[in-house]
Amino acid sequence: MDCAFDHDLFLALNFDGGATMDRIMSLCSAPAAWAWLYALILWLVWRRAGWRGALLFVVAAAVALGLSDMIAGIFKHAGPLKNLWSSFPARLRPMHTPELEGLVHTVRMGGRYGTVSAHAATMTALAVLSIPTVRRAWFAALMIAATAAICYSRIYLGYHFPFDILLGAATGAVTGCAALAAMRAAAKRVVAANRGRAPSAKTKS
Repeated sequence: MDCAFDHDLFLALNFDGGATMDRIMSLCSAPAAWAWLYALILWLVWRRAGWRGALLFVVAAAVALGLSDMIAGIFKHAGPLKNLWSSFPARLRPMHTPELEGLVHTVRMGGRYGTVSAHAATMTALAVLSIPTVRRAWFAALMIAATAAICYSRIYLGYHFPFDILLGAATGAVTGCAALAAMRAAAKRVVAANRGRAPSAKTKS
């Protein structure tokens, strides 16, 4: 990746939008601000797949998001797997990059390293897992918009370069797809097990 191009693209996307824009982007970047979306996803999954399907989804989502966050932490030397690749040359966040000193608009200082973006990884994983599960066009558009807003907020706030976001999205896509496949396989086993019990129940009656 050409760092000069990544820096130039970052500077084109990172700007001082004023106090209102700062508050909006800070809100987009806060996981708690999206609690309504998480609740909506669970409700939609429950409506479509019942409580067993919702339970499987919660487990799959927890695994996908947890893995995404831990994998992102490997490259930032943070989290439970921070020592897994200790020799990896972690990349500074834009706000800590000497070449960009005085050029980066920041709202609040963050940790030293930014690659890979955990926000992009976890949100992409959730989108990849939830969109095929809910299967509604309006919901897919909502998830794509929410993911884009969160990813852009990380650039606006000076936490990540665009390439950090792309790496995070790729990480989330992989973990999300893996979790989706595992969830579907588990759901098939649950259905098969329920069908296997049905004849015995009729025999007893």
